[in-house]
Amino acid sequence: MTPRERVGRAVRRETPDRVPKEAGFTPAALEKFRRATGQEIPAEYFGMETRSVGLRPPAQRPDFDAYLKDMPEGTQVTGEYGTAAVPGDFYHFTHRVFLLGRARTAREVEAYPWPDVTPAHRHAHLEQEVARLHDRGLFVDAFAGHIFETSWQLIGFEKMFEDMICSPALVEAVLDHITEDNCFRARRFAEAGVDMLRVGDDVGMQDRLMMRPDVWRRFLKPRLAREVRAAREVRPDLPVWYHSDGDIRLIIDDLIEAGVTVLNPVQPECMDLNDLRRRYGDRLAFWGTVGTQSVMPFGRPGDVKRTVKEMIELFGPGLVLAPTHVLEPDVPWENVVAFFEAVEEYGVY
Repeated sequence: MTPRERVGRAVRRETPDRVPKEAGFTPAALEKFRRATGQEIPAEYFGMETRSVGLRPPAQRPDFDAYLKDMPEGTQVTGEYGTAAVPGDFYHFTHRVFLLGRARTAREVEAYPWPDVTPAHRHAHLEQEVARLHDRGLFVDAFAGHIFETSWQLIGFEKMFEDMICSPALVEAVLDHITEDNCFRARRFAEAGVDMLRVGDDVGMQDRLMMRPDVWRRFLKPRLAREVRAAREVRPDLPVWYHSDGDIRLIIDDLIEAGVTVLNPVQPECMDLNDLRRRYGDRLAFWGTVGTQSVMPFGRPGDVKRTVKEMIELFGPGLVLAPTHVLEPDVPWENVVAFFEAVEEYGVY
């Protein structure tokens, strides 16, 4: 079975030959990998089955100079939407600053220098890139973009929640700009032949949602559904993967209604995994499940292997096994090796 077939069966809750796997690496974890293996690409070294494609950067980024005048010294624009940050002092972490933090009206939002995702030079390569990866037998996905996260990174985290109550038109104007772009990406990815669409936003905390479910349903659910529809108008059977860290149990049924078929990262520290499998195993595939707040940094290699075995037994065959977040600097290299060894040892169906 090819890697593409293996992941395709898993995300459709069918039985592949073995459990597929994935892991992301922070810069510090990637440096550990390089020192230990002498290699550059973890996905190639560990035989991960998935690869991602995306739009190319704009030929010229919008001019945000007018919005940077009052920002702290050292502010760097980190994305084409004007999400900005000041470098931090701990590995890859940064301090966010907000270019739309002083906006008060939807008119000010409309005047913002929004990017243009539609020029052909940004997406004309997609069909060829997908075909190249398919020729290697790989499963290809693509991320349509955040909605909530990009919005609060422009408005400000606390201010966005305040504006949802006090200035909803402003929030909706920002959300709509971003959603429209995500719908374009989703449609183009489907046209290009990707095997799965990735969407998502971190809306969960350790033990609850960041907002009341009715607020999420008003501002985010309809826009998520629009993204999914944009892709499914082209490919009605396209699997849709949704990411949110934390405890999001109160909206899982809503995610399914919006068209989500694959749930990520399924944090064991935040949700009852047995309950998730019992309630949603006939409607969702699961991607993740191995805790990066617990066993990956703090367990021993034997603990990691035991956890991998338990997750396969609980969620397989509708499972793509992965740590529940990128591997941070505190994850011992021996635990990374143990994770992939355990997939090989226990992952055959």
